[in-house]
Amino acid sequence: MSNSSERTYHPGEIVPESGIYECDCGQHQWSTDVKGHRFPPMHEGCSGSGWKLKAAAHPS
Repeated sequence: MSNSSERTYHPGEIVPESGIYECDCGQHQWSTDVKGHRFPPMHEGCSGSGWKLKAAAHPS
């Protein structure tokens, strides 16, 4: 079973965990997302199809 950092989330899906997500195209495009919000569309000209968790936010 894969963990959330290995899963690819697609634009419009609900963000399961607040943190910094990287585009799966490998060109290091980042998005900071908040749990419960929706993932944004991919950046213009991006060949990727989704977001992967790179760094989870730590609760304060």
